[in-house]
Amino acid sequence: MNKPTEDDEIVDIFTDGACSGNPGPGGWGAILRVSEKKGGVEREIFGGEADTTNNRMELMAVIEALRALKRPVQARVHTDSQYVQKGISEWIHAWKKRGWRTASRQPVKNADLWRVLDEEAARHHVQWLWVRGHSGHIENERADELARRGIESIRA
Repeated sequence: MNKPTEDDEIVDIFTDGACSGNPGPGGWGAILRVSEKKGGVEREIFGGEADTTNNRMELMAVIEALRALKRPVQARVHTDSQYVQKGISEWIHAWKKRGWRTASRQPVKNADLWRVLDEEAARHHVQWLWVRGHSGHIENERADELARRGIESIRA
């Protein structure tokens, strides 16, 4: 992918995952917001799974948000999951070198989703930003509400 320029579209993505029990019914939610210079359009997405974990839902939120982008962009992903933020920006490089094994030679948990996230992220220039969860961050709170709607959508 080419180096980003000032004219590139910037999309802020706010994500969260939730689980009712861990494992149990789970949901994910994301807000995608295009930069003001490109119109300031905002979109909300969410979904859920009947039997999953919180970490899987955190990953799915980011995967589905990146999948929703129709063309390569500069993306700033805001997540309250250090598992996602550190996993994709730090740990994944060693996992790949070791054949998707941890430093203790155990299989990487959720490797199926990490592989998908790695592919989706490669289509864009992504900055991975951690935000403290449940601390009044407006978009993070909204993403949490969307994740809870994802749980409810599979219960209905």
